[in-house]
Order: sequence, then structure tokens, then C-alpha cells
Amino acid sequence: MRGLVIAAPRSGAGKTTVTLGLLAALRRRGGAVRAAKSGPDYIDPAFHSAATGTPGVNLDSWAMPGGMLDGLAAGLGTGGSVLLIEGAMGLFDGVGGPKGRRGAAADLAARFGVPVALVLDVSGQSQSAAAVARGFALHDPDVRLAGVILNNVASERHRRGAADAIADAGIAVLGAVPRDKALALPERHLGLVQAHEHAALEAHLARLAHMAEAHLDLPAILEAMRPVRIAAPSAEGRVAPPGQRIALARDGAFSFVYPHLLDGWRAAGAEIVAFSPLADEAPPDDAEACWLPGGYPELHAGRLAAAANFRAGLARFAESRPVHGECGGYMALGRWLTDADGVRHEMAGLLSHATSFARRRLSLGYRAALLSDPAPLGAIRVRGHEFHYATLDEAGSDAPFCALADARGEALGPAGGRRGLVSGSFFHVIATEGTDP
Repeated sequence: MRGLVIAAPRSGAGKTTVTLGLLAALRRRGGAVRAAKSGPDYIDPAFHSAATGTPGVNLDSWAMPGGMLDGLAAGLGTGGSVLLIEGAMGLFDGVGGPKGRRGAAADLAARFGVPVALVLDVSGQSQSAAAVARGFALHDPDVRLAGVILNNVASERHRRGAADAIADAGIAVLGAVPRDKALALPERHLGLVQAHEHAALEAHLARLAHMAEAHLDLPAILEAMRPVRIAAPSAEGRVAPPGQRIALARDGAFSFVYPHLLDGWRAAGAEIVAFSPLADEAPPDDAEACWLPGGYPELHAGRLAAAANFRAGLARFAESRPVHGECGGYMALGRWLTDADGVRHEMAGLLSHATSFARRRLSLGYRAALLSDPAPLGAIRVRGHEFHYATLDEAGSDAPFCALADARGEALGPAGGRRGLVSGSFFHVIATEGTDP
């Protein structure tokens, strides 16, 4: 399998647009194309999957031990496959910690021995883009720059000014994408609108494929790819299933669940049965555990409040079997949810907290969690992240689900709640603590 990292100096430079265009264009050529996302992102992998026709995956160098990274990468393809890894934020952006475990896309490029195609948004600059490219090329000897892709090019004159200066610096120019608002994907408060909500996704992917074919040097990009170096795949870091038959809430309100989490549960012999709270479905009676993932319950609070069968069935389920909620699922387990208009909607009431989307505050970052009990994550020490705008209207009186620390190990205090067999928090689990470098 040959690979390439698609990265940029910052967020908003056009990584996703370029990545999806390349994936769709390479798939048109008939090859086996796979994709991965660096870091904790639920939304981009679904777009990757739509573009490639195969499941996407997250690769997170801070949260995942090395053997888990290698195992996930190894599972993406074999000889003849093409793997594109889309970065997050800037190429070297991450957190403090040992080199290779900082959560940066550069960690993955170095670990897997694959080069980087740097997407440069050249709006508002021309020849100065060469200095940016040269800085990225020289910053880390373990990260090799294959070349740059110019984005938001205003004219042929603009393209020549930037491209000639970059070429004079000894760096390959792998393409130049013209400024075109039609190439952008719609966004909302947690990032892009989800793939399944895009009304004309196939047409948009076709437009992006045409962009790549017209404006990117596909032969040069393929030539720049290198074999993905896999060291020692292992199952270390995998989160154990909470039961052998797991009821998974899955609809427009609850959709943020990592593919590697579900794959790991299935590999451990568990069966996953989806149900829809928005369709007023209760968790199946023959399931052994119920998992409410994150998503957008704040956009559907009225329907969730009116879903009497779901709420009653969930309460019956929780009398004898574990129920866990992550972020949006945690919000649904509380007493009420106040929406953006200030309207209070009654939720399941299985935990005593209450949440609000009317008083918004961004909580974002990696988290290390120390659980008071290994259930339902199968371990005491786990790694993950928080990304939400919701706040607590009331903290509640339940025992805490865990104690959190940030990526630097600074204590953030107790978080979430646990009452009987019900647990939840804003924390999204990615992996258990591992010892692999």
C-alpha cells in the first residue's frame, strides 16, 4: 500500500476539498483507494467513505498506542492500494508530549514513512507562499514534503507568481485549484454538515473529481507516494465491547461513533444492533448493553422529548443492563435539554444533570480519563477528547463517571455521572491507555 498525507499550515486551507477531489478522481481510475483522518474527527471519515466506497478510519497519534495505529493502517489495504491520510489543523499542530505522540499529522507521516502534499491557501499572497513552503519542508527532517498544492488561485498570473517562486525553492508544485465557492461543503457548529445530510453528495463528489482531474497533477501525485511502513500491529488500545449484543442509537441525533470502535467490538465477537430514538424506537430487549453516542440532540430536542416509547424503553432497559452516553448521548440521559431558543425539553432523566445549548461555550481538547469503574469501557485509564458547545444547566448529584486531565496531564476534575447501571459524560473515548511508543 502506497500512501500520502494531505496537510496544510492551518485549518480552513482546503485540505478536505483537495482530499475528496483526489479520492474521487483516483477511484474513477479504478484503483483501490482508501482514506484515513488524523485526529478525533467524526465527520470527515464519512465523506471519505462516500468518496472511496469503503469505510474510513481515524488515526490518532496522541490517543492511540503505536501498535493500534499500525494495526488500523494495516487493515486499510494491501499492495496496490492507495492511502490518503487527511491532516487536521496544521501539519505540525498537536499537543505537548514525546515526539510521535503529539496528535499531529506530522507524527503519522514520520511513523508510516509517507510524504506530505501541503495545501497552501494562496489568497492574499503570491511569491511569499514559497517561504511558507520552504519552512514546512525544512522544519522536521523526519517529515518529507512531496510538494505543494495551491488553493484559492485567483488567476493565471496569480498561479504563475506563486508556483514559479515555489519551484525556484526546489519544491514541486502538484497542482493549483482555482477560487470557486461551489467547491466548499456546508458547515454547522461542530464542523461540516454530515455526509448523510448532504442533499447532492454524489454530484458534489463528481464536481470535486473533475476539479482534481483538471487542476491537479495526478501522475505526479501518484509518483510521489511511498509504501506505508507498518512496524508492529497489535490490538493494544482497543476498547472492549460493553456487551456481546449492543444496542446502538443511530440516527440524525446520534451519529458520532468512531469506525474503529465498532470494528473493535465486532472483532471481539460482539453484535451491534442499531435503533433510532428519533423514530421513537426503544433499545432491543435482547441486547445486553445500550450505547448512546454523540451527535446533535440539540437540533432534535423536541422530537426526543416526544419519543415516549424510546424514553420508557430506555428506562426499562437501564433497570437490568448498562446504558452509556457520550456527549450528545449524555445530554439525552439528563433531566432536560435547553435548546438554542431557550426552550426546555424533557430528556430521559436517568442521570440527574441538565444541559443547555442556549448558554453555549466551546469545550475542546484531548482528555485522559481515570474511571471509577471499568464498566462500560472495559478499562480504568482511557484516552479520548471533548468537543461540544453545550453547557451544564445543573451538574446533578450523581457520582462522577471519571476524573479528567488534559493532554499535558493537568487535572480538570471530576466529569459526567454514574447512577446504577447508567453512565455518561461529554468525553468521547478513542482508546485505552497503551504502552506502545
